[in-house]
Amino acid sequence: MNSRSAVRLARLQEALSRGGTIRLSEAARLCGVSEMTIRRDVAASEGVMMLLGGRLVMADNPQYAPVYDLDEQQDSHHLAKQRLCQCAAGFIEDGDTLFIDCGTTLMPLVASLAGDRSLTVVTYALNVANAVSRLPNVRLLMLGGLYHASSQSFGSDDMAGAIQRLGINKTFISAAGVHVERGVSCFHFHEVAPKRGAIEAAEQCILVADNSKFGIIRPAYFARLDEFDVIVTNGEVGECLRRRPSTDDTSPKILVA
Repeated sequence: MNSRSAVRLARLQEALSRGGTIRLSEAARLCGVSEMTIRRDVAASEGVMMLLGGRLVMADNPQYAPVYDLDEQQDSHHLAKQRLCQCAAGFIEDGDTLFIDCGTTLMPLVASLAGDRSLTVVTYALNVANAVSRLPNVRLLMLGGLYHASSQSFGSDDMAGAIQRLGINKTFISAAGVHVERGVSCFHFHEVAPKRGAIEAAEQCILVADNSKFGIIRPAYFARLDEFDVIVTNGEVGECLRRRPSTDDTSPKILVA
């Protein structure tokens, strides 16, 4: 870390000393540098500060601590995920009950829910629930069970049944693997029941996956591609999917962000 980076970090730490957050854009203006420079400074801070949903926070702030481990796993596809979620958010309407899946892909979607609309969010993911709980006008329905720290989510034998007893308008699903022939999959088997329950219960089902997930098969299979009404992705993978001839009316709509 060079001296200029250290000065910027000290200035940001002082601004965060009262326990709040700073938008990345505001941090850049405060220090007179680009947002990318602030990202590099944060990466060099050895865990003292972290970026959470476009906001800078202190790592020892207990209000945001539950989200950190999973948020750290956001990779170089972070900006792509923001674009995907911006596209997916266009399906949300006032009064909707939404199922939002676990992981980091859909966190930008949660941020987009802030506003004047009245919404209900159903989730089994702790990071999603923490973010939703801070949004006005959004009612949170948290599905419980045994906590799995690996994905910051809960699992139970009756979770699929509990989901199917709810009136869900839109389901937003994330995945660790998407394969044209072998279907959609994830790492953790406890996620299969809530994903399946939400897919079967929803009026409209939307898969959100960046192009790095395509052609990949993970251990826990949970859905065929044609079980989704919409697939939101990016890059050449999305263009190739969109150009594929539809075999029938059940083929999902492909949106390329």
